[in-house]
Amino acid sequence: MKIAEGRASCPQRAAAMLNASKFSLCLIFAARWRQSALPSLSFFADMRAQTFTFCTLMKSPPLILVSPNIEKKGDEFGDLSTSLSETYQQALMRAGGIPMALPATVSRSVIAECVSRCDGVLLTGGEDIDPHIYGNGLAQSLRKTVTVTPDGGARDLRELLLIDEVFRQHKPLLAICRGHQVLNVALGGTLFADIRSQKPQAQNHRRMDKRSQVVHEVRLTADSLLAKITGARKLGVNSTHHQAVEKIAPPLRAVAKSDDDIVEGLELKPGALRSVPFLLSVQFHPERLVDRYEAHRAIFRAFNRACGLSRKSKI
Repeated sequence: MKIAEGRASCPQRAAAMLNASKFSLCLIFAARWRQSALPSLSFFADMRAQTFTFCTLMKSPPLILVSPNIEKKGDEFGDLSTSLSETYQQALMRAGGIPMALPATVSRSVIAECVSRCDGVLLTGGEDIDPHIYGNGLAQSLRKTVTVTPDGGARDLRELLLIDEVFRQHKPLLAICRGHQVLNVALGGTLFADIRSQKPQAQNHRRMDKRSQVVHEVRLTADSLLAKITGARKLGVNSTHHQAVEKIAPPLRAVAKSDDDIVEGLELKPGALRSVPFLLSVQFHPERLVDRYEAHRAIFRAFNRACGLSRKSKI
């Protein structure tokens, strides 16, 4: 809806500015993939197809910058607050990393400094991405199914800036659930705003009642990083989402799909592998399964190892 000049409220003006900034960033990201990738330390080149050896007790553990969720009312004073589930933190520490939360800011300089000081970045789950960023032609009936972040879209902008800095500074990236989706959008892809409405033949992917249980399998691409990490061609996963990747961003490829053809994993295409030392995004929540499933523990160990290599390259 167009906001009349001089009559919009401050929140409306702020939201309009955020949407314009987010859309511009997406265009910039897409354009960058026309340029040649910059060389950097590559985790992929050090991969072994079958066997991995990881050290969980590192002398200098890598620092992992984690983008937290936003809550409308925090417990302390009822203010807008950041929230980070312990499951992410425990999974990272179990793999040998030290998590630290990204502050609630849309300052590029602050975000750039945070990325500079860390050894890798984790994008987490949460509310839906504002559909204005990827789907201006979305029907009103679909828009009603979308629940955006309670901060007026600031998290969307913050994570678009964060992704930009990850590529600019060549840091390892692991993206989970919402993170998987925002990565795809940032690089020029689109989303199904609501699976049930747009793919009625699909199974129920929003199994919040079994958020920490395996509810279906995904097929893994044989030569993918995810298949090499897990040592499998099929992987049992949980499922708590109602949105999904639709059009895959140009630099990415699907490496995991469910039986109903929902994209459950993304990686960089071979020609873009040198852009960052490690990149993996998954639609499921491996951090909620690491206590019982070796394959999901291996995802965090591989990410932590890439972050450790990134840390060594700075010394």
